[in-house]
Amino acid sequence: MEREISGRSAGQRRAARQKLSASKVAAFKVWAEQQLTRIPGKGDLAKAFRYGLNRWPSFTLFLEDGRVAIDNNPAERAMRPIGVGRRNWLFAGSDTGGETLARAMTLIESAKMNGLDPQAYLADLLDRIHDHKVNRLDELLPWNWTPPATQDRAA
Repeated sequence: MEREISGRSAGQRRAARQKLSASKVAAFKVWAEQQLTRIPGKGDLAKAFRYGLNRWPSFTLFLEDGRVAIDNNPAERAMRPIGVGRRNWLFAGSDTGGETLARAMTLIESAKMNGLDPQAYLADLLDRIHDHKVNRLDELLPWNWTPPATQDRAA
């Protein structure tokens, strides 16, 4: 069902979810509550059921707000390179080296999330930061950054 409504407006997605998914989600909640009465209360499975049921409003938010995605696959895909590289980063040389690498990865991933070419962003950032005013560093953050060509036309 989600594939069919992908790309539609938030209102259309909400209406489709209310019509096609809300009853299934409600039935799932009833089923999950029933399962809790049938399994050992201190076991891991019971903990998992309670975890989900205690966060039910968060779980069902997608039914009320058409802007909310039903899954977090884009975020998972964005984090995959970090997970793949984790073993390599154990050899950053020192704790300080690891912290520096974490800062660099944060800038790179933030640039990607803001639709920027990370290499162009970092090259310009490193070129400009040495004479940029400290009280205006926020201008260089990925969500505020403007490419050099755009700045030349604006000046």
